[in-house]
Amino acid sequence: FQMASKGLQDESDDDEFIEKFRTMRYKNGFNEETWEEEFDRVPMFMKKAPDEIDPEIYPELACLQAIIHDEDRPPEVQAKSLKGEGNEYFKEKNYEKAILAYSGALKKKCDDDELNTVLFTNRAAAQFHLGNMRSALNDAAAAKKINPNHLKALIRGAQCCIELHSYAEAVQWCDEGLKAHPADKKLLELRASADKHRRAAERDARKAKHKEKKLHDREEALRTAIKDRGIKFLEPVRAQRGSDSEDEDEGAAPALSSKEATGAQVCLDEQGSLHWPVLFLYPEHQQTDFISAFCENHCFVDHLALMFEELPPWDTDRKYHPQNLQLFFEDERTEELYLVNPELSLLEVLQHKRFFVKEGTPSFIVLVKGSTFLKQFTTGKKIRRL
Repeated sequence: FQMASKGLQDESDDDEFIEKFRTMRYKNGFNEETWEEEFDRVPMFMKKAPDEIDPEIYPELACLQAIIHDEDRPPEVQAKSLKGEGNEYFKEKNYEKAILAYSGALKKKCDDDELNTVLFTNRAAAQFHLGNMRSALNDAAAAKKINPNHLKALIRGAQCCIELHSYAEAVQWCDEGLKAHPADKKLLELRASADKHRRAAERDARKAKHKEKKLHDREEALRTAIKDRGIKFLEPVRAQRGSDSEDEDEGAAPALSSKEATGAQVCLDEQGSLHWPVLFLYPEHQQTDFISAFCENHCFVDHLALMFEELPPWDTDRKYHPQNLQLFFEDERTEELYLVNPELSLLEVLQHKRFFVKEGTPSFIVLVKGSTFLKQFTTGKKIRRL
């Protein structure tokens, strides 16, 4: 009876203890409101490593990092720990930190060639994913120097060369790799791709060279045609002469393209005729006309008739009729005006001893006969007739 009574008493004490345990709060447990955040601070359960490890916030992680970077351990052990850290960063696609970890491991300068080969190869992969192709290639080459048959280094080197458009070098990387791994599918694919790109690049280079030669020959023919006609150019004086003035520069090749917004250039047609960009200036109204291809054999009168077949809107006095117009060019050296007979061809005017083509574009001044503006414009200037 006493034993039964004692058993009942013990059972009652247990119930009391359990009930008390249920109502007590665990002093070292997670906070009910922030438990997820606290749970994520535990290294074993972290989904992502923090960018900065504050010992106050991450005491366990700081402790683990201190163990990893313990300088008292052998270099090989430290390098392997840093390699593992770099691999974790790589899995998280945090390539910058992966590179720092691999670089830290390599700085340990351990004697393990296999480990160093892997470190260089892994760092090359991280650099590759960041788009640092030259650095990735250098790391792949360093890995290959330690172990010439390391497959991942050979593949990465070939990939970097392709990205850098060094297709012949990529083929060489693949060939070196296939000697040790003749059946590797990735190397075979990379070699085929690199060879295809190499042949395409060589073909494009040949086309570009042919096009360049063709353009060079065409320009030489154009310059020869201009020289044979005795046409002169007015070019800016070279800086070494120490002058801001302009003068003819017979020693230099003329500027054939216009520096105006049109960008037009004299050209030579298949029949051997020159076609010039020509500018007409109307100083009375501060207006211009531009003909992009004035054939040297055409006369001014024909172009003027087309240009003023309908009078322009700025001609409010309706006086710019073709038969009322006078055409001039100016000798910029003497500031003399030359009156051009509109019946002349463009070539005949360009061949005049005092005509100089400026900036690749012959220009002419158009004024109205007998107008007040013509008298004002020509005052103090000598006018010569062609």
